[in-house]
Amino acid sequence: MIEKTYQPAEIETRMSRLWEEAGAFNAGRPERRDAKPFTIVIPPPNVTGSLHMGHALNNTLQDILCRFERMRGRDVLWQPGTDHAGIATQMVVERQLMERQQPGRREMGRAKFLERVWQWKAESGGVIVNQLKRLGASCDWSRERFTMDEGLSRAVIKVFVALHREGLIYKDKRLVNWDPALLTAISDLEVQQVEVKGHLWYLRYPLEGKTFNPDDPSTFIVVATTRPETMLGDTAVAVHPDDERYTDLVGGHVILPLVGRKIPIVADEYSDPEKGSGAVKITPAHDFNDFEVGKRHGLPQISVLDQEGCLTLSSNEDYLRGLPEGALMFAEELQGRDRFAARKLIVSRLEEFGFLERIEPNTHMVPHGDRSGVVIEPYLTDQWYVDAKTLAEPAIAAVRSGATSFVPKNWEKTYFEWMENIQPWCVSRQLWWGHQIPAWYGPDGKVFVAETEEEAVGNALGYYAEQEVITPEQGAEMARDPAKREGFITRDEDVLDTWFSSALWPFSTLGWPDDAADVERYYPTDVLVTGFDIIFFWVARMMMMGLHFMKDVPFPTVYIHALVRDEKGAKMSKSKGNVIDPLHLIDDYGADALRFTLAAMAAQGRDIKLAAGRVEGYRNFATKLWNACRFAEMNGCALPPGFDPAKATETLNRWIAHETALAAREITEAIEAYRFNDAAGTAYRFVWNVYCDWYLELAKPVLMGEDSAARTETRATVAWARDEILKLLHPFMPFITEELWAVTARRDGLLALAPWPRKTELLPEQLPLLTGFAEGDPSITPAIIAASEASADFSDPAAEAEIGWVVDLVTAIRSVRAEMNITPATLTPLVLAGTSTETQARAQRWNDVIRRMARLADISLADRAPEGAVQLLVRGEVAALPLKGVIDLTAERARLDKELAKAEADIKRVDAKLANEKFVANAPEEIVEEEKEKREAATARKAKILEALERLKNAA
Repeated sequence: MIEKTYQPAEIETRMSRLWEEAGAFNAGRPERRDAKPFTIVIPPPNVTGSLHMGHALNNTLQDILCRFERMRGRDVLWQPGTDHAGIATQMVVERQLMERQQPGRREMGRAKFLERVWQWKAESGGVIVNQLKRLGASCDWSRERFTMDEGLSRAVIKVFVALHREGLIYKDKRLVNWDPALLTAISDLEVQQVEVKGHLWYLRYPLEGKTFNPDDPSTFIVVATTRPETMLGDTAVAVHPDDERYTDLVGGHVILPLVGRKIPIVADEYSDPEKGSGAVKITPAHDFNDFEVGKRHGLPQISVLDQEGCLTLSSNEDYLRGLPEGALMFAEELQGRDRFAARKLIVSRLEEFGFLERIEPNTHMVPHGDRSGVVIEPYLTDQWYVDAKTLAEPAIAAVRSGATSFVPKNWEKTYFEWMENIQPWCVSRQLWWGHQIPAWYGPDGKVFVAETEEEAVGNALGYYAEQEVITPEQGAEMARDPAKREGFITRDEDVLDTWFSSALWPFSTLGWPDDAADVERYYPTDVLVTGFDIIFFWVARMMMMGLHFMKDVPFPTVYIHALVRDEKGAKMSKSKGNVIDPLHLIDDYGADALRFTLAAMAAQGRDIKLAAGRVEGYRNFATKLWNACRFAEMNGCALPPGFDPAKATETLNRWIAHETALAAREITEAIEAYRFNDAAGTAYRFVWNVYCDWYLELAKPVLMGEDSAARTETRATVAWARDEILKLLHPFMPFITEELWAVTARRDGLLALAPWPRKTELLPEQLPLLTGFAEGDPSITPAIIAASEASADFSDPAAEAEIGWVVDLVTAIRSVRAEMNITPATLTPLVLAGTSTETQARAQRWNDVIRRMARLADISLADRAPEGAVQLLVRGEVAALPLKGVIDLTAERARLDKELAKAEADIKRVDAKLANEKFVANAPEEIVEEEKEKREAATARKAKILEALERLKNAA
């Protein structure tokens, strides 16, 4: 018996437990041993994370696909897991140690600290997994993986060693994003560009061979910089080759202010003649663009900052060599100063000696660490790199050939832009938590890369014996006794970028390189669902690694979903205070309502503007479904064994079978094409409008009438259509549909494993799998399967023509009544003008229903529409509403004219705003978007008013 009130929280807890106990989501179920696999890998959330709205959208869409394909008979593996999240996790544990006033990481030592991290992971990590279960994610939780699992770690080491042997991993000194607080290199994704109100300093660099005079521009070049503290590391000044102002100076030199070092003037297109003075200082060790300029011109790289962002000059012998006495003293004065304190001192000294021309306010973007919050430094350091350019070539070709496609397709352009301009990938991090790089260093710095320490030791002993650094006897003794070789080789302390391990996710989670059977069955995966922000960081790298090691793309389709924004279109952020917590929405409205909202708004390429009101609206939809099922139960609607809707004789019942088949086809095709919003929209309209508002309303007289064959058939059809609805809605709203399936259908079998309403011609290769449903679930009989299969193929144009005409007629009349402000108590006449015999017969059969639902006094026939009647065109025939005497046509026309003027004024006002380039350029994105939406609403309103005015015109 269905409870009177829909209570999502209680249902969700019970259904989650039911699925888990039944192993409903396990891949490789016995009855699907021969079924075609369908595989998705979850984008592994950070083990430190908690569910945010992006996760909710991403996992809802994945779950829709998985539940859909599971119901279509596929052997579904939705692979779950979490990422060890190097920096984030290390920070969490270090903060915990600090809060508890316990010894820090350095005092504790690496081994003890890592023990502590594993302890934290066991106790507190992975909270997000339970949150994903609350959302209804139907992952195979028995296969949950972690990027630091033993098996995955083995895959990481194997890949690193293999790439190193192939020359695709190497060590190099290059610029990296350096976090001076966390003391590690970080990825571009961990860098947040923050708009800062700073300054632009214009500095005078004296020309060599001329006596510097701050009042004589011929004695110096002016360069503009936002970072005067790095000028101490300048190794050139660059001007554009076509900039005639500096043509004669190219090849000459300037004298670096405060330092006295001679540096060249070079011609390079990097310099923009339109910006600043057209001349730029080049500091290869402290700027990514300058680094490239330096490589082109063979410039030295002079680092003037240490790992903590402090000036380091007096200890740098190469830097100090040849400097005049004053510069040496200044270097000593600056030594160890924080970069920003040093900036003030340098600017003060530049001004003192006449080298500062002027200072201008300058708002610009400054990179900050997304976790530490400090300004990031481009820092020159030795790191491990992957030759991404070589690995990218097959990955580019795979997308160009169509082996992998992006949905929406426009994201392929972004992919190509990134991949074709790819730089070496820095994979080393100066952390302790992560996959430690499998590289060992000998006493002379020689590197030995190996899968195990034993292998590295063997390689090192062989090498140094061959080089006669150690004798054969020493080598043999060290090989026998580990104590004898202690300190002989030392392991690299760095760990790998977490993107390195997640790049292997589609095959490492399947047991590669140890378990070939699962890799062979479930790789490649079928589709990847992810956000656009990690196309380069994750999607591209999985493509590179999959093609290199598995010789196949990891997925043929990449579905890129949009952002979830707040209701005004602003990006959610803690600083704005507009973050919407999905868990709060689940608490308030239920997971099904949130899921359906996200699916209904997930139009390809369009960001979602989320408001709690939308979620509440779909909670009402869930309640509507609940009440409809309860109505059916209270009216004795149950599905008899072997019921076939195609054999129904009542026109109304054949109509709902036709409409159900149509909805099933449209929903199926929309999900297959990743048009989640269209699928959800079709389901919503079918359930709310067609089934609840029309079919159940039209069936009420029969259901509440005397016992008859029509009543028996209608009861069965109501129940059949209800069950088909539960199937169609299940991928979107799994909790409520599973509950209603269990209660109303009175079956032991799970809806999650029931057969999807299907077109036989849609997936012919899956027809043999249908018997698997009956074998694996005794409650789902071959007759039920056959009915389900037939449901999506059924069509009855005659039934649709009859009931569709009734629906369209009543809808049109209701629309006019609403437009003309006719009260419900006012009954109006209806005249069918010049209609066919068939339509007249329909009107007679459905007379009582039409009059009741359209609030009509009577229905009559005439050759033509009477004067003063509003004419409606319903399926090509005229239905007229005589409104003279019912409403004041003149007053109604005046009211509509007034409404029209208001709509036109609204459109004009918005157009004026949007035509203002200054407004569009300066207003926040969400404000501009809001104005566009206002225009759309006003335009739609205007169209409706014009339609109403046209009707009144015809009624005159």
